[in-house]
Amino acid sequence: MAVPARTCGASRPDPARTALRWPSRGSRLGPGARRPAAGPPRPLALLLPPLLLLPLLAAPGASAYSFPQQHTMQHWARRLEQEIDGVMRIFGGVQQLREIYKDNRNLFEVQENEPQKLVEKVAGDIESLLDRKVQALKRLADAAETFQKAHRWQDNIKEEDIVYYDAKADAELDDPESEDVERGSKASTLRLDFVEDSNFKNKVNYSYTAVQIPTDIYKGSTVILNELNWTEALENVFMENRRQDPTLLWQVFGSATGVTRYYPATPWRAPKKIDLYDVRRRPWYIQGASSPKDMVIIVDVSGSVSGLTLKLMKTSVCEMLDTLSDDDYVNVASFNEKAQPVSCFTHLVQANVRNKKVFKEAVQGMVAKGTTGYKAGFEYAFDQLQNPNITRANCNKMIMMFTDGGEDRVQDVFEKYNWPNRTVRVFTFSVGQHNYDVTPLQWMACTNKGYYFEIPSIGAIRINTQEYLDVLGRPMVLAGKEAKQVQWTNVYEDALGLGMVVTGTLPVFNLTQDGPGEKKNQLILGVMGIDVALNDIKRLTPNYTLGANGYIFAIDLNGYVLLHPNLKPQTTNFREPVTLDFLDAELEDENKEEIRRSMIDGNKGHKQIRTLVKSLDERYIDEVTRNYTWVPIRSTNYSLGLVLPPYSTFYLQANLSDQILQVKYFEFLLPSSFESEGHVFIAPREYCKDLNASDNNTEFLKNFIELMEKVTPDSKQCNNFLLHNLILDTGITQQLVERVWRDQDLNTYSLLAVFATTDGGITRVFPNKAAEDWTENPEPFNASFYRRSLDNHGYVFKPPQQDALLRPLELENDTVGILVSTAVELSLGGRTLRPAVVGVKLDLEAWAEKFKVLASNRTHQDQPQKQCGPNSHCEMDCEVNNEDLLCVLIDDGGFLVLSNQNHQWDQVGRFFSEVDANLMLALYNNSFYTRKESYDYQAACAPLPPGNLGAAPRGIFVPTIADFLNLAWWTSAAAWSLFQQLLYGLIYHSWFQADPAEAEGNPEVRESSCVMKQTQYYFGSVNASYNAIIDCGNCSRLFHAQRLINTNLLFVVAEKPLCSQCEAGRLLQKETHCPADGPEQCELVQRPRYRRGPHICFDYNATEDTSDCGRGASFPPSLGVLVSLQLLLLLGLPPRPQPQVHAHPSRRL
Repeated sequence: MAVPARTCGASRPDPARTALRWPSRGSRLGPGARRPAAGPPRPLALLLPPLLLLPLLAAPGASAYSFPQQHTMQHWARRLEQEIDGVMRIFGGVQQLREIYKDNRNLFEVQENEPQKLVEKVAGDIESLLDRKVQALKRLADAAETFQKAHRWQDNIKEEDIVYYDAKADAELDDPESEDVERGSKASTLRLDFVEDSNFKNKVNYSYTAVQIPTDIYKGSTVILNELNWTEALENVFMENRRQDPTLLWQVFGSATGVTRYYPATPWRAPKKIDLYDVRRRPWYIQGASSPKDMVIIVDVSGSVSGLTLKLMKTSVCEMLDTLSDDDYVNVASFNEKAQPVSCFTHLVQANVRNKKVFKEAVQGMVAKGTTGYKAGFEYAFDQLQNPNITRANCNKMIMMFTDGGEDRVQDVFEKYNWPNRTVRVFTFSVGQHNYDVTPLQWMACTNKGYYFEIPSIGAIRINTQEYLDVLGRPMVLAGKEAKQVQWTNVYEDALGLGMVVTGTLPVFNLTQDGPGEKKNQLILGVMGIDVALNDIKRLTPNYTLGANGYIFAIDLNGYVLLHPNLKPQTTNFREPVTLDFLDAELEDENKEEIRRSMIDGNKGHKQIRTLVKSLDERYIDEVTRNYTWVPIRSTNYSLGLVLPPYSTFYLQANLSDQILQVKYFEFLLPSSFESEGHVFIAPREYCKDLNASDNNTEFLKNFIELMEKVTPDSKQCNNFLLHNLILDTGITQQLVERVWRDQDLNTYSLLAVFATTDGGITRVFPNKAAEDWTENPEPFNASFYRRSLDNHGYVFKPPQQDALLRPLELENDTVGILVSTAVELSLGGRTLRPAVVGVKLDLEAWAEKFKVLASNRTHQDQPQKQCGPNSHCEMDCEVNNEDLLCVLIDDGGFLVLSNQNHQWDQVGRFFSEVDANLMLALYNNSFYTRKESYDYQAACAPLPPGNLGAAPRGIFVPTIADFLNLAWWTSAAAWSLFQQLLYGLIYHSWFQADPAEAEGNPEVRESSCVMKQTQYYFGSVNASYNAIIDCGNCSRLFHAQRLINTNLLFVVAEKPLCSQCEAGRLLQKETHCPADGPEQCELVQRPRYRRGPHICFDYNATEDTSDCGRGASFPPSLGVLVSLQLLLLLGLPPRPQPQVHAHPSRRL
């Protein structure tokens, strides 16, 4: 869905509001003409009283025809209103359907939706569902800590000693270039059989767990083999959990070593490109492994940073940003002699997807120059972290410095800002191959409770930009049971194909003692996670008793929606959470901001508001009344809300205890009855468990009938409420055919069809042949005309939808129709509800001719046209003078419905600005229409062509001929760095440029997430009838506009344009891609939305041992390596790498 527009890029004047000038030729201004409230000085003629201007319209020498008087056009409008109302009264059957409901009053009961009780019940059901997962999580975490504590570390463990199912084994065996195939893996990998399971949307094996190990970690390392050894015992706990709760989905242990063990076993979903999945970079793992973070990243861009090293730094920063979640805050700056932010963000901002994207793009623009100034970089970082006037995480505080080396320790800066309490951790990263002394970098990290890392080449980036989480986890581990609290994540896409899920997480701690002094271990072992599919939560919410426009929604502490009917991402990247704010899911206003804040604060509440809603087809805006009720979901960070229109306070519940009547009504669903009773479409709902779904409604109806021949509507395997209401509405709508439609001649009134649609899921279209051209959604709750009719009084016109880029309508065989619908409102015992919508489908061509007659001087179609004599003055009308006079009906969204111009009939349904831009602009400027701009953050766009920004395509340092001839170069660090670049480039060849989502995600996804700007128009505050003039010198035009009572139509009469010199700016309605990815992020961060972080924080523990803070490791190449390097470079035959696990120095378990 979308949010109120702020700005898309730089703000600029609205051309639509400034394009037109008020008329300067008063001689053409008709009586009742409207003038603007303010504007430029007007000519004297405009100041004359309207009565003095009347003669000017028919002055001697003028044409025999003059522009119609205002009272004439008002008369035409009344004729149009009467004709529409008459047809709807005869054929719509609103009154008759009311009587039918009352006559069948004994067949249904009126039930009440009590908002407070409803929302509390659903919240309680969700709490119970999640609590069962919490208990399973706790059993798993406790068992893991027990198993690891009892495990004995084996230094000499071998691959053949370990038996497990490698989830990636099948894919690797299919790939002849696979690392393990070439190397000849010695591990005993199980080969399993799988069965299809609809709950997992996958093939699974319930007898085993599966193991996934990141591509850049060597499976045969001692650390990994020991990890596989002790985690094998989790298998039985996983299975016992499932026995106790068969609804459990994926149960996962993500290890701090990178190993993922999950249950049940299923093959890994390998992408076409390199598999970059690492559990430690998943949103749920990051959230469970540490408390929220305030992070400042500073990057050395002094002249000593070589091209390759700078590219490594850029990639490292981007990878570091991916370790942050929406609970974290971050800023990125570059420094040499002075420090400056790399982007437009001047302070810490939330590490959400859009802000991180701004950082990543800005980082690519960094240029190396000047001299290294650590002091400038660190002072900038400390100032950022100490700024009290901004929203922040207020928990872990850290500085991450990327540099190629230096000698300054900037002790004075640390003394000033950070000592003696050392509340800010400092992590230093030595990037690239060089001969600098790294002692100062080690010292900075060790004296500030941080860690020192080295990133000599591409292969070290991912590992070393996430290892800092181990350090942040220390206070959590030392806090013990206090820190063992389950957290629930944002919505995100499951990597194994389950769809959108939330995950409950629980950290797992190392309970072993280090050394003879039995010092407590402070390492986090990993994170336990259990998935809950959003669909399982949705099943706990009422589906059809809330009506078409009622719904349940839920949000988290960030204001992101967990449940919402508008949560429909077009494409998802499973690396990132799906973060749709409540105020982006709906059209934002002050009332909703207040509701959102109250929900985040965990309060209960109820509020009735007037608000704007967007139609399902996103073409219209309606102003409606809604009742919001909300309560917190206990034991979680979520809050649940219920939205109900006033007319959905009550609903019908069928009570068809008479089986004979059930059979009678059911027969009207049979296709054999369609010819006499009209065609029936049934909503594709889950009426029974064994009902086969189908997108084809004819096939679905066939499946439904076949099932009903085997079971009764009262069967336990069926939803009795849905079935009884469906069958009742079948009988109710058939009686409408019998009482109203069957004896009427639709052709007399130029109707293609009549129809009735109900809450119960029935759409009956009469006659049967009209169903061939019926294109509306068979699910009434998903049909735009149905939902809009409930929200609007009177008759709602819906022209056929057209896209400006598509060819016009093809008017053949009178098949193009205009839908006119209205809600049926019942009042039963003082309780009001709207259980149905009825309407007609107008024949476009026939009604266009009728429209011309109704807006003319003829009283009926058979009367001859009146001719104007040569010496008389006559008023133009829409029929005789259609070459000079434009007459149109436009709906409340600005779309053309009818026109007196035959050449415009094939443009019916288009936005009127595409038909007559000049006139539509005038209507907008005269406040007949109001514009609403918003942003759709869930859109999908075709991928953009590759650009030349940033690191350049697969760019590496290229040695010159002189370098090759120089022996000193061969023994230099540059040669060694290039060697690693070539080796890792075989696997990570696109890291400097490729989109990680493309590398990791679904290979079938060719579109990427983007932001689309949407513009809708709706009726403004003007209800009066008046004339105005579009002033453009000799090209000026008079026009008249008037709303038609009890409809969503605007009747417009205007002079046809005399020339094209007056073309002003055209109003746009179609969705457009916003190049800046939505409202300008630099402006939005100045007005952050209200949020709350987790209520617990573990960033300090007095017993923390900070002595383990990283040590530099030189990597001098041996003579043999150098000789091999020379041969490989000359022959161009680099071997495949065998990357080793980069384990934390204390990772031995």
